[in-house]
Amino acid sequence: MEDRVQMIEGLIDAGLRTIEAGSFVSPKWVPQMAGSGDVFVSLGQRKGINLPMLVPNLKGFEAARDAGAEEIAIFASASESFSQKNINCSIDESFERFRAVLDGARKAGMRVRGYVSCVLGCPYEGEIPLSSVVSVASRLYDIGCYEISLGDTIGVGTPRAAVAMVRAVEEEVPIGAIALHEHNTYGQALANILACLEAGVTVFDASVGGLGGCPYAKGATGNVATEELVFMLEGMGIRTGVDLPKLCRVAVQTAAKLGRDPVSSISKIIATRAISIQTETMCAAAD
Repeated sequence: MEDRVQMIEGLIDAGLRTIEAGSFVSPKWVPQMAGSGDVFVSLGQRKGINLPMLVPNLKGFEAARDAGAEEIAIFASASESFSQKNINCSIDESFERFRAVLDGARKAGMRVRGYVSCVLGCPYEGEIPLSSVVSVASRLYDIGCYEISLGDTIGVGTPRAAVAMVRAVEEEVPIGAIALHEHNTYGQALANILACLEAGVTVFDASVGGLGGCPYAKGATGNVATEELVFMLEGMGIRTGVDLPKLCRVAVQTAAKLGRDPVSSISKIIATRAISIQTETMCAAAD
């Protein structure tokens, strides 16, 4: 738990203002998320910092509410097979579960974000019809989710397909309420993000160091690395407010604690350069 708190503290220090702090999914199936309530309590409320919590059901919502969360996220799938594997129910049944969660969130004054999984492909069904993606996205928006994050869970999407999917969803959900959640399994995440940025999407989910994946999508890697996304946006003249060297240090440190190298070479290059410059400055000051 301490490592997770330290990582989030580092991300806040680097300038990130919205960080999904944990998930109240079953610790039996996703043990990495055990203790999410304790993580949130340790972090506490921060002015100007948004720390949403992912919840799969009413029990998860109640845990998030009791921990003091001000925002939650719920998740549905555009694939029936993935829905059954991931949350053990059909798409329609998942929306029945959401009803109590949304009611509770409204009473507690909590904002709700919605995720749609498998928008560009499913590990069990293959290609997913756009009509299924649009249906699930619009249903989430209609029940009260302020933003809909469209997730390429297995990372098979390419730029034209990603833009076509966004355009289809935009017919039912305002573009300002659409976000993109790209996994980088096939190295297409940044290309898809750039294409959808040009199509009007301005919110993109990312993962420090490119960490993550999904236990129900074998072989899928994590989201696009936050540092790669920041590097691209800043290079385009889009100011993110993120201190890239600090972010890269968090990525390198977090990966080291997990016994792995950062997915992004940007992390290693910039973090090493920042440490080198800092060392040279200290030596110069000593002289």
